[in-house]
Amino acid sequence: MADKTPKQSDAPFAARIDPTKENLSKEQMHFIKQVELEQWKKKTQKLRTRNVVTGVAIGALVMGIYGYTFYSVSQDRVMEELDEEAKRTRVPKTGAN
Repeated sequence: MADKTPKQSDAPFAARIDPTKENLSKEQMHFIKQVELEQWKKKTQKLRTRNVVTGVAIGALVMGIYGYTFYSVSQDRVMEELDEEAKRTRVPKTGAN
């Protein structure tokens, strides 16, 4: 699997820095916090979209099961009514039958 640690870069603008180890000015720390906040906002928007899609899919599944259950119960009642009607119209058996 790929290594999670980033490789060192020769470019000064792409170098990773550790704010706890390096002396940074207040302006630099403020800029870092702003960039992190913007990145966090992008990620949360994607997650929100995924969560909505997942919620809709689960809701559709639940409603489908719920609807199918009502459909099957109504079919059972119809079959019970037909069985009761068949019992009422049944002719008693005689020796000739």
